[in-house]
Amino acid sequence: MLTSMRQLLLFLFCFFVFFSCFQPTFSRAPYVMRISCGARNDVRTSPTNTTWYKDFAYTGGIPTNGTRPSYLTPNLSTLRYFPLSDGPENCYNINRVPKGHYAVRIFFGLVSEPNFNNEPLFDVSIEGTLVYSLPTGWSNHDDEQAFVEAIVYLEDGTASLCFHSTGHGDPAIMAIEILQVDDRAYFYGPGHGQGTMLRTVKRYSCGAEDQKFGVDYRADPWGGDRFWDSILTFGQSADTPISTNNSIKLASVAPNFYPEALYRSAVVSTDTNPVLIFTMDVDPNRNYSIWLHFAEIDSSVKASGQRVFDVLINGDVVFPDVDIVKMSGGVYSALVLNTTAVISGRTLTIAMHPTTGNSALVCAIEIFELIAAEAKTSPGEVKALQSLKSALGLPLRLGWNGDPCVPQQHPWSGADCQFDRISNKWFIDGLGLDNQGLRGFLPAEISKLQNLQSINLSGNSIGGPIPSSLGTVHTLEVLDLSYNFLNGSIPESLGLLTALRILNLNGNSLSGKVPAALGGRLLHRASFNFTDNAGLCGIPGLPTCGPHLSAGAKIGIGLGACISLLLLATCLTCWWKRRQNILRAQRIAARDAPYAKARTHFNRDVQMTRHHGQERTAAENGPSLLA
Repeated sequence: MLTSMRQLLLFLFCFFVFFSCFQPTFSRAPYVMRISCGARNDVRTSPTNTTWYKDFAYTGGIPTNGTRPSYLTPNLSTLRYFPLSDGPENCYNINRVPKGHYAVRIFFGLVSEPNFNNEPLFDVSIEGTLVYSLPTGWSNHDDEQAFVEAIVYLEDGTASLCFHSTGHGDPAIMAIEILQVDDRAYFYGPGHGQGTMLRTVKRYSCGAEDQKFGVDYRADPWGGDRFWDSILTFGQSADTPISTNNSIKLASVAPNFYPEALYRSAVVSTDTNPVLIFTMDVDPNRNYSIWLHFAEIDSSVKASGQRVFDVLINGDVVFPDVDIVKMSGGVYSALVLNTTAVISGRTLTIAMHPTTGNSALVCAIEIFELIAAEAKTSPGEVKALQSLKSALGLPLRLGWNGDPCVPQQHPWSGADCQFDRISNKWFIDGLGLDNQGLRGFLPAEISKLQNLQSINLSGNSIGGPIPSSLGTVHTLEVLDLSYNFLNGSIPESLGLLTALRILNLNGNSLSGKVPAALGGRLLHRASFNFTDNAGLCGIPGLPTCGPHLSAGAKIGIGLGACISLLLLATCLTCWWKRRQNILRAQRIAARDAPYAKARTHFNRDVQMTRHHGQERTAAENGPSLLA
């Protein structure tokens, strides 16, 4: 009995350890972030009572009332739009996003104001990769997609969603969703993960009457709350919808967690037209990931071998001899097939040709565009540019939000980029911000742009000194800081820029001696301009500099001046105190004058009395012997 109890306890302990250490990742709740753009308070939407957080993490824009363009958009009443005056690029930068795969969905809206451009056309990028360009007419029909969705890999703790003006209205965003999915969700083979994104083109629930989100299907939250459009038939005269209420095995399982209800309806062909054909328009010359869902829900099919068909994509057989019962393990069991196809034309055709039996069947279709994820700009250089933006007070119209170099169709204004294949990063090799009304100062962080070949900040109102750290940017060939308000001396470190061939510092308030290393380069075809700086000296064309003092001499002069000032202050203090004593004595003397006069008269009378007495004594005594 005791041994059995010990064995039971040991078994329970091992089970607990195993469950704690090896439970699947989807046992915890996935990360979810939903933002109601333009909202001042959190919002809950019916019928699911979904929470949308109040607006935050935006780089600019204006909150206002919005209009929903279709039934797909959440039941929200506000949005944020981004006028071109706020810059051509604006973003939402959400921090503290756990590393992993996410379904990112961005809903578009229409500004609810009279005489406003009600259909803006703009580009959308996620993590620097262009994923969608809104087409003309997107807001005019309820059956058009009023959102963009992509499955992306986020690895640096942030999610950057940017909107790029194209000159056709102001981008307007109604809501944002970031929904974590399983790390192996939609695994399609080599290339899956960090190097690619999957943009959702379309999801169809075949044979279904109503469109539904995952939450309406009561789907597992790790499925990403997908939207499934409905399609009763494919438009053929002989295909027909069927459905069942039976439960479906192998449906809501990792890593995709498809809702069971998805497999309870289907489109099936008939004997009169056995080939089942689905067609849709797509963008040409793209790679597409195609996911086909099956479950044998036709009650007339009881066993394997009764319905077998080939699946063709644009005429090519990609799945031969598909036997749903055999491949899924039985009737009413889910089967998912995936393939990647390169579509050169504008039409995608999925055809199912029966080889055994006289019909084919499909429950759902998913189509994604494979998009190569853009390499990003080096984080250190992005940080340096942000410091420069802050120090120079860049106007909003320049933007400078998101990634400086990607998407390549929308780089930052005034920043030139170069791709480094070794590090797989973008770097900044040029800054052209001349005559932009810039103010502020040049930060030392500009030297962190270690690949700069050209800097042109001329014709602005930049003040302060030239940072000596610029001397560490050894790739610099052109430095034009002319016609600003720079002051102080020219740093000696600029003489270390051996690649420098053009240096324009004219039109500033610089002073002191031009570094000898720069002056000596004037004979080597370098074009240096130091004119219109009243305090500069030391090279031909500038005033001659006075005697050069060593650092020790300068320190000695400074100390002597300090000691002299200290002695002068001491003398002045002593003189002031003596003067105060004299004045105090005079005031006392003036106050006591009557008494002093009386005492003086009294003393004089006493002296005269004594004097007369001596005269009488002499007369009485006769002549003096000395006489």
